Amino acid sequence: MIIVISPSKTLDFSSNPFHTHTVPRQLIQSQQLIDTVRQLSPEDIAKLMKISEKLSLLNWQRYLDFEQPFHLKNAKQALLAFKGDVYGGIDSDNYTIDDFSFAQKHLRILSGLYGALRPLDLIQPYRLEMGTQLKNSQGKNLYEFWDTQVTELLNQDFADDPEPLLINLASNEYFKVIKAKVLNAKTLNLAFKENKAGTYKTIGIHAKRARGLMTNFIIKSRLTDAEQIKSFNEANYVFNESLSSDKEWVFSRD
Repeated sequence: MIIVISPSKTLDFSSNPFHTHTVPRQLIQSQQLIDTVRQLSPEDIAKLMKISEKLSLLNWQRYLDFEQPFHLKNAKQALLAFKGDVYGGIDSDNYTIDDFSFAQKHLRILSGLYGALRPLDLIQPYRLEMGTQLKNSQGKNLYEFWDTQVTELLNQDFADDPEPLLINLASNEYFKVIKAKVLNAKTLNLAFKENKAGTYKTIGIHAKRARGLMTNFIIKSRLTDAEQIKSFNEANYVFNESLSSDKEWVFSRD
């Protein structure tokens, strides 16, 4: 069983007391993308990503500063570097070595620049969302660039799993990089909804936080059987069988 989540625009590259780390497995592709974005001016980046001049200058410099090899002086473990709504629900700052070990096997972070990241994979600061319409050697956007490469890497991770299952806790923007026809696993989507005057609705900010809480729950509880996920009851969410289907399980709260 593998969980996939989205990355975050917010990054924290401050102090890092945890030294165990790995290197992203798709760094060749990352370098190809860096070589592409290095051809852009700050003005080009602002227009492409629809961001301010200040942010475009920041990321232009990040692309210039990108260097290999990765080490703890120029990079940080992905799960510790990403911050934001989803990661606010993941208590990674207090994870034990055993927690990280389980996460390393069962959690993947989908990234526009790095492909499929393991939690302990080192990353350098960047901004390159999966939905960016960046023209590259493989096509007109990042979905065409990555094509089946992210899915094939996940298939490698599933190779020894007798009942491969992908737990989708990523946003639609990022999950679209996974090619269902190529994936050698069943997919289970998890959704979080709020009861608003008798109607259950997905509220973005709450759903993001809940995805993080669910990720943390699976890691801390060492869950490897999907049925065990139904016991999740944090932040007053409970499994809602009436709203669920075989392909999507809904957790709701009043």
